[in-house]
Amino acid sequence: MRAPLNKYKYILAFVITVLLFGIIFYINNALEDQRISSVKKIQDQLSLDILSSETQFDLLKDASCKNVDGSILSQEINSLAAKLSYLEANDQNGADTEVAYLKKYYSLLQIKDFLLMKQLGDKCKSKPIAVLYFYGKKADCPDCEKMGYVLTYLRENYPQLRIYSFDANLDLSAIKTLKSVYKIDEHKLPAVVYNETVSVGFRTIDEMKVIIPALKKFDAEQAAAAKSASGTKAN
Repeated sequence: MRAPLNKYKYILAFVITVLLFGIIFYINNALEDQRISSVKKIQDQLSLDILSSETQFDLLKDASCKNVDGSILSQEINSLAAKLSYLEANDQNGADTEVAYLKKYYSLLQIKDFLLMKQLGDKCKSKPIAVLYFYGKKADCPDCEKMGYVLTYLRENYPQLRIYSFDANLDLSAIKTLKSVYKIDEHKLPAVVYNETVSVGFRTIDEMKVIIPALKKFDAEQAAAAKSASGTKAN
């Protein structure tokens, strides 16, 4: 007499298991759809921002030196970098061809900005403070992530500093040319280029300030300004 009861128990267990799998599958699909929607919005915005930045390039080429504010494009580049970082984080395996396309487009945009700043520097008798940063995949370059944090800190605290980040493994002829010009070895990363000098390996914030002496100058100017403001308040 117990056989039918056991049979119903197995059937009930099977039904519950199927329901649980169904619920989990539905939730996963819903989360994936939400992620895809979020990524698509960022991709659309990123494409628009890139077009906006390219238009700024054309405007700045003909601008007079007194009307050129390098921080404008720098803000655009930083905004694009943050959005692209989000897309890369959601595409760790590099399977999204759209992300790869935008990454290449963004890399070209950075190179155009770098060349434009050099042209404006020659035209306006100034020297932009620019750093080229080459990184690799996390699995192949564990120090690249830490180096990224250091450069993000410097970019946020020194608006005068322009940082251009490039995936050294990206299949793009322009990046290959940059690597060739500065003798970047994709097996020796991270690599930082400043003033035609290449520094390989992780560098702390203080070490970066040694590599880029202008940052120490900015620190001294800020300290002097803070001291002067403090003295004025005291009087």
